[in-house]
Amino acid sequence: MTNDSNSTFPSLLAFVTGGTGLLGNNLVRELIADGWRVRALVRSPEKAAQQFAGLDLEIVTGDMLDVPGFADALQGVDVVFHTAAYFRDSYKGGRHWDALYAANVEGTRALLDHAWKAGVRRFIHTSSIAVLRGAPGQLIDETMLRDERDADDYYRSKILSDRVVLGFLDSHPDFWATMVLPGWMHGPGDIGPTSAGQTVLDVALKRLPGVPPGSFSVVDARDVARAMILANYKGRRGERYLAAGRHMTMAELLPLIALATGVKAPTRRIPLIFLHLIGAGNELYARITRKPVLLSWAMARTVAAENDRSRYNPTKSKRELGLEFRSVTETLRDEVHWFRAHGFLLS
Repeated sequence: MTNDSNSTFPSLLAFVTGGTGLLGNNLVRELIADGWRVRALVRSPEKAAQQFAGLDLEIVTGDMLDVPGFADALQGVDVVFHTAAYFRDSYKGGRHWDALYAANVEGTRALLDHAWKAGVRRFIHTSSIAVLRGAPGQLIDETMLRDERDADDYYRSKILSDRVVLGFLDSHPDFWATMVLPGWMHGPGDIGPTSAGQTVLDVALKRLPGVPPGSFSVVDARDVARAMILANYKGRRGERYLAAGRHMTMAELLPLIALATGVKAPTRRIPLIFLHLIGAGNELYARITRKPVLLSWAMARTVAAENDRSRYNPTKSKRELGLEFRSVTETLRDEVHWFRAHGFLLS
């Protein structure tokens, strides 16, 4: 998977961390379609071979916990697109602060430092809507920063990683970086799968006992990938740009998933107190057995705390970047098609 272009004017070279992830793989595809050369950091070459079959790119095997181990691959890079993060396991029970801090905070710090030493001067950082907070029902924009004291461990790690980026800009005046804040990403290429993809699979396989409480900001990973590319071209240094998508409750989202998968949507509402009870029981199980669970105490608390705090204002991203969002129906259709084509669901 190498790119041996003989062009007199070679295209720009992008380095994408988290290359096989839901956002990372869609970003790789968008960049290649736009004519970029791509060097993608992956932890699993086998997963990369499956994810990128037929695509022309360079694969670098490495881990954000050991940035010096892949630092040589930053040589000659024009722009780093940083999508890698420790996330999913942090909501599957137990305490994960050390891992979150090592990957999301110190990993970002090391990546910036080694990119700088390799001559890279442009950096697009994947932040999160987790760094923002408003009152229930309030329309939230990029200025409404969350107090880290009002954050779970994952949210806090993203707040601190943003500060690392901004601190690097302060100490390196000729370095350029900007931040893109995704919502709850759905879409094709979810090889993990993520919690979003697992929700789709659970509906399709009739595993959900009812409709959980909570609201989310649903966005297509391809739209977030486009936001990152647009941020490189049009974004301003040190700015945040929301790519959060559409506010939806689970009661609104599940029927659309059911429609896309061709099954009947669950209708029985799961009370919030019941969600807390399940989360507490699962948390005890996870801590005793050290095995992951689908609904941890951290997840139950986050769903409750963030309910109706998922309305985000895309005005800045639309105005400055020209960002547009596709419909949730289109996203779910393509997501389900990908799951079926790759054996996650029977046709």
